[in-house]
Amino acid sequence: MHGPTQQGGTTGRLPAQIWALGLVSLFMDIASETVHALLPVFLVTSLGASVAMVGLIEGVGESTAAFAKVGSGWLSDRLRRRKGLVVLGYTLGALSKPAFALAPAAGWVMGARFIDRLGKGIRGAPRDALIGDLAPAPLRGAAFGLRQSLDTAGAFLGPLAAIALMALTGGQFRLVFWLAVIPGLVAVAILVLAVREPPRPAGVNAPSIRWHELPALGRRYWGVVAVAGVLTLARFSVAFLILRAEGAGLSLALTPAVLVVMNLAYSASAWPMGALSDRMPRRHLLTAGFAVLMLAQLVLAFAPGLPAVMAAIALWGLHMGMTQGLLAALVTDTAPARARGSAFGLFHLVSGLALLAANFVAGGLWSLLGPASTFLAGAAFAGVGLAGLALYAWRR
Repeated sequence: MHGPTQQGGTTGRLPAQIWALGLVSLFMDIASETVHALLPVFLVTSLGASVAMVGLIEGVGESTAAFAKVGSGWLSDRLRRRKGLVVLGYTLGALSKPAFALAPAAGWVMGARFIDRLGKGIRGAPRDALIGDLAPAPLRGAAFGLRQSLDTAGAFLGPLAAIALMALTGGQFRLVFWLAVIPGLVAVAILVLAVREPPRPAGVNAPSIRWHELPALGRRYWGVVAVAGVLTLARFSVAFLILRAEGAGLSLALTPAVLVVMNLAYSASAWPMGALSDRMPRRHLLTAGFAVLMLAQLVLAFAPGLPAVMAAIALWGLHMGMTQGLLAALVTDTAPARARGSAFGLFHLVSGLALLAANFVAGGLWSLLGPASTFLAGAAFAGVGLAGLALYAWRR
């Protein structure tokens, strides 16, 4: 799990196409997070859903995205074209937003969430593979970090928009959901007009990988996948952070501030951490990311009041910035170019299944034993990840 260490490798300029893809992510995340910031409270207060139901909806949505990424990633390798699948995925994401506004019950929200996450799944692996195709090897960490920073900037601008729009509309959830359609359509327009399919990199003209060849992706790649799975088990849906802050005294109108705080820390750290990973072994940053997540979970379990809860949420965002773009760079480092889409699809599948399990466990523990037990379980999984990375370092 070592990253490139070429001297001067991080001083080059990132391709304009990566910036364009980052802007697409920015606007789509503004649309998605405007809805997502309000969705847990909308479900519980307006539609009468239980916290366990919130966990189920989040888990089903994310696992749907994970399964779709496997197929779309493999298909992008097979077709040797990626942009069409990326456009389809972003279009579904934009068109799902009216369904949230029309939802009469929690089951409808689950359907809308399914369409939204299906779109995310279709676009995710081809987009990541596209970035891997475009990024020079010495700048991979910076490239994935930049896209993640822009994506996450949308993830805190969306909740800010939700707060402002809830104030302007007098708390009309459904009208806010309708307005979230606009930035989603902007994202699709940028993608269609400003992103072009790049020349295929060396090695991609080889035949795409077949399913029975997946084990041949190698031990280093599967090691990255295993680390990502454990990390995801330790990090359940952000919906539980919102509910924890509300329980600590945050008013309903200000609950989107949870996503603002978390994603501000995430966005500010992702690009610098990605660039740093181009200059040092990536596993060192992974280890630090696990440690920060464990600390955040422990504070959330025992925090006496809202200020401590919000500080822990900022730590949660920092750990995301330290790990997510870095893991994507590691997938690109370890997977062959001809199988890049498939490799990202499998990576996201394992992460999605782990998230489904984590959300079921988190929702069940919360309902049975209270919020502290949910966050203590997350800390325990983070400890397992730290132990695994320590064992890896010792064996090397």
